[in-house]
Amino acid sequence: MYSRPELLIPASNLEVLKIAVIFGADAVYIGGEAFGLRAKAKNFSAEDMREGIEFAHSHGVKVFVTANILAHNNDLEGVRKYFEELKEIKPDALIISDPAVFTIAKEVVPEIEIHISTQANNTNYGTYNFWHSLGAKRVVTARELSLREIKEIRENIPDDLEIETFIHGAMCISYSGRCLLSSFMAGRDANRGACTHPCRWKYSVVEESRPGEYMPVYENERGTYIFNSKDLCMIEHIPELMESGIDSFKIEGRMKTALYVATVARTYRMAINDYKLDPKYYESRLPFYRSEIAKCTYRQYTTGFFFGKPDENTQIYDSNTYCKEYTYLGIVGDMDENGRYHIEQRNKFSVGENIEIMKPNGENIFVTVCGIYDDDGNSMESAPHPKQSLHIDLGMKMEKFDILRRKED
Repeated sequence: MYSRPELLIPASNLEVLKIAVIFGADAVYIGGEAFGLRAKAKNFSAEDMREGIEFAHSHGVKVFVTANILAHNNDLEGVRKYFEELKEIKPDALIISDPAVFTIAKEVVPEIEIHISTQANNTNYGTYNFWHSLGAKRVVTARELSLREIKEIRENIPDDLEIETFIHGAMCISYSGRCLLSSFMAGRDANRGACTHPCRWKYSVVEESRPGEYMPVYENERGTYIFNSKDLCMIEHIPELMESGIDSFKIEGRMKTALYVATVARTYRMAINDYKLDPKYYESRLPFYRSEIAKCTYRQYTTGFFFGKPDENTQIYDSNTYCKEYTYLGIVGDMDENGRYHIEQRNKFSVGENIEIMKPNGENIFVTVCGIYDDDGNSMESAPHPKQSLHIDLGMKMEKFDILRRKED
């Protein structure tokens, strides 16, 4: 059990892992190149995983590796070989949903903790006790549970069995993410990491005898995105979460940018720390948390199932696009011999533009771009090419891993 709940942050690659660590994670969860449920994420090579774990551990942060596919026969030998590789890399835990994969992990890497994925449909304390009896250290709640149900689970399981719960990020329309739409419509299995997100598509009805005549599907005359859930956000409900018995607050988003990860990690880190310091101080800062959390991409927000079953207000009916208030420009790197800072540009910006430095301690500093230079020291008016290596002068001292962003009109 933790003196404060663990803040568990996703990372799609080594760069994002480092940002998660610097911006407030207690633990980071990542996927390797196989057997996780985010096949389209960049994911980690063995070399990057090793470097990421070393970096995290040097900052007192844990790293968990996902291996939460629902395995088929031809996966099992590969799972065994993969775990033999992980034995040398030494992550802090494996996140698993399949009993066969669980059994292989117990055989091959008994020294590594096993956490039971939300994909395993963990909806009651009997299930928690079952996994605990087999040696699981932690179980992730199904997304369908209320806070009342989670409290009841806490009261009926051993103290040393940890509860992990998603508190922020995208919501799936299917039972604990066990979706078959992607397999049926695109031939890509969501339960093996290849989901095409058909819940975000636009749908119409075709009458059998009138092929080609598309009739729109309306819900309350507002639109046709009938499966498209709003995103989960519990930043305004830290007190209820803290009192629920949850050991780990989990953020969804293993395919998100460094800006998203930094924004969400920093905001929840501040909110948790502020509440621990003084609940009244946390309450006074709610407008700030709301403002900050809205600076990453999102699909409008809901509290999901935490306070009862969702109703029609948890869906978005008119589009599947994200709200986007800020653009990610890059991560500050080392300072060069000229006092400029290296970045790898992520979106275009120009000399004279007003941008923002986002710092891990919660500060947002507004600056004007004084100069942009290429690797040869040549002055440039703008940074037009994605992932271009640049050196910038913002007229002030910065720190490595500060993030640059721009507010959009």
